[in-house]
Amino acid sequence: MDERTELLRQMRHEIVHLTESPLYEFRIENNYFPVIGQGSHFAHIMFIGEAPGENEAKTGRPFCGQSGRILDELLDRINLNRDDVYVTNIVKDRPPKNRDPSKAEIKLYAPYLKRQIEIIQPRVLATLGRFSMEFVLDLFDAGQKGQKISALHGQTIAVDTAYGEATVVPLYHPAVALYNANQKATLIEDFKALKPFLD
Repeated sequence: MDERTELLRQMRHEIVHLTESPLYEFRIENNYFPVIGQGSHFAHIMFIGEAPGENEAKTGRPFCGQSGRILDELLDRINLNRDDVYVTNIVKDRPPKNRDPSKAEIKLYAPYLKRQIEIIQPRVLATLGRFSMEFVLDLFDAGQKGQKISALHGQTIAVDTAYGEATVVPLYHPAVALYNANQKATLIEDFKALKPFLD
């Protein structure tokens, strides 16, 4: 087993047994899984959402419902295989009724996302949705405080990480395409910002 896989396996074990999480009991009561992440441990592009939904919690796989189908289609349009990227969320357990994660929940789970980023060392951090964008830009002190996703979507923002320079690409959450055809066209266009990083 390579070192990255072993480090991620250890992290998974910690999250499975994260009894101090306010979401732990909800997970156990509903026979849910934590949703750690999925994809290549050597991915150049990491997609980061907010928190898993019900489909994700039932399977332990990120973005596996309707939003996942949109994500797969968007990847396909730029000839990118889902197996070659890494997909995760800030919060690794499903909040009840798909509510937004609380500040306490984000604080608890954030170190795991930081570890995933440091282990996988992606060149691109593609954030999915406003919540994820704000968190990741703040994490790397990108100087975009208060900027809205409507202003930053599809742009490339250079950040310094523990392993060198990386690029944050804010994207709308794939779910927006389920409710608004115009937003889907925007997502298709914005995903083209990832193309220069595919080789």
